[in-house]
Amino acid sequence: MGGTTVAAIDCGTNSIRLLIARIDGSEKVDLTREMRVVRLGQGVDESGSLAPEAVERTLAACREYALAIEAMGVDVVSFAATSAVRDADNAREFSDAVEAVLGVRPRILTGDEEARASFEGATGDVADVLTTVIDLGGGSTEVVQGLGTPTFAHSFDLGSVRMTERFLQTDPPSVAEVTACMTHLDAVINPKLANLPPTEEIVGVAGTITTIAAHALALPSYDHERIHLARIHIDDLRAACSSLMQMPVADRRALPYMHPGRADVIAGGALILDRVLEHLPRATEEIVVSEQDILDGIAWAAAREGA
Repeated sequence: MGGTTVAAIDCGTNSIRLLIARIDGSEKVDLTREMRVVRLGQGVDESGSLAPEAVERTLAACREYALAIEAMGVDVVSFAATSAVRDADNAREFSDAVEAVLGVRPRILTGDEEARASFEGATGDVADVLTTVIDLGGGSTEVVQGLGTPTFAHSFDLGSVRMTERFLQTDPPSVAEVTACMTHLDAVINPKLANLPPTEEIVGVAGTITTIAAHALALPSYDHERIHLARIHIDDLRAACSSLMQMPVADRRALPYMHPGRADVIAGGALILDRVLEHLPRATEEIVVSEQDILDGIAWAAAREGA
């Protein structure tokens, strides 16, 4: 296979991920995927700044990724930063530090750019019907609808870390906390989604949703092959959301498919997913769970720009 070897980095609120892939025209071969939970968005919702210890955790991951990028002879590197950096008043200093490590300046995606990259990454393996992609992150959630290309895209300032820090202080969350969070989510989500045409396909992406899917499927471990393109009844997925919300963090952490860096915030993500599914007009009772997401969209864009 010829083409271009690209390194795509998705720097989110909870995790930073690396994809190195060989792309030739419409063909993509993944060479490696890595993830580190660094919680870059720690406290950003309240303080408006990236915390020094969170920045250092992220730069440590960048140093590891730099070694992998050098070893694999990458042609093009693209670093995309999303919600946490978008919201931070010290984003420039963070970008300077990343550039010093990786030799490439982060591109801070707008909410709309993030949504469209998620749609491109997620829809390559699904049917060509009216599709809605839900990309649920630590700081924001993107909902994108379209048929081949997006016709609706919105980035909500709703994420698993953000909702946990703002509303869910008890372990497990109290009824009052869950109710307050749901009230906020409904007020934000419903006005944006209620008038959309009924979607024929729903695709859920990113680690919160894939982990909830693993819980719904009761997997013995996190199994990429079982999760990718799994079709789950929406009632079963929402039941899994409710189950995770009611669990203490220690019990969540003990689940064989739960990344330890996700256990303390997944209740916030589960609430967001439940409310999006409540308000999204749909002509299907299933959700397709995809391991292809914004990271893949960043890789495709990098290959186009590097061609």
